[in-house]
Amino acid sequence: MKKLIFAAVAAVTALVGSGIQAEEATTKAADLEMWRLDCGDIHLDDGAIFSDTHLYDGEAKTLTGSCYLIRHGEDYMLWDAGLPKSMIDEPVSAHGVSTSLKRSLVDQLAELGIETHQISKVAISHYHYDHAGQLPDFPDATLLISAKDWEVVARRDTSVPFFQLPNFAPWLSGDGNVQPIAKDLDVFGDGSVQIKATPGHTPGHNVLLVRLPETGDVLLTGDLYHFEAQAVNHGVPQYNYSRVETLASMARFDQTARNLDALVVIQHDPRHLGRLPAFPESAR
Repeated sequence: MKKLIFAAVAAVTALVGSGIQAEEATTKAADLEMWRLDCGDIHLDDGAIFSDTHLYDGEAKTLTGSCYLIRHGEDYMLWDAGLPKSMIDEPVSAHGVSTSLKRSLVDQLAELGIETHQISKVAISHYHYDHAGQLPDFPDATLLISAKDWEVVARRDTSVPFFQLPNFAPWLSGDGNVQPIAKDLDVFGDGSVQIKATPGHTPGHNVLLVRLPETGDVLLTGDLYHFEAQAVNHGVPQYNYSRVETLASMARFDQTARNLDALVVIQHDPRHLGRLPAFPESAR
């Protein structure tokens, strides 16, 4: 009887071990690369808005808009969708803030030989117009958005700061596919691309972890941080949804970055442009 029990245990152990090995092999075998795409520029005469404790009063701030294309095997996903492409011909300047866009996402994808219908997923860090402005160019893609941010969009609450309803028209019409994310999401099921909940900037703000085979772990901040100083002194923007949730999310992000020894890319900081290869080169 003991021999039978030992044999059964050994068989189960072998099966579990082979399952773990298969999972590890799948993760390692993921053919993954990422491109940084230009999604506009923003200049503020006064950066006071980025701190509710007057950290940046009187400091001019120039920010860059960054979006990312991720290829997982034959599957393509966009992370954030930048400023509206109408700004290519008509830069906007008002109340000390200037925004402009040089090239559309569609044009940059075309340079890589990729057509819009090949983008199966568009994931956004949050619903602000400078991260969702070109979403309508990808109506066939599944929209990945936090459930709490989607609630705001679905209410069509145009009183919410920096939210522009037309950006979400393909999905509000009922024709597009939406995948609301309750908390974290393993996008492809193998751990290589993970959306992580960091609420506070908006009710359901998210960041992205991309585990590239050669570059290593990369964390994209969305708008958790806008520039390096903010990451150091944890300035909370005046217009954030929740101060408490923002600070908790900053703590989670910072701890994750340390634990993984990850490359942090602050999407709006021009000084971080060199942390990934320049377009059209990709990070692997």
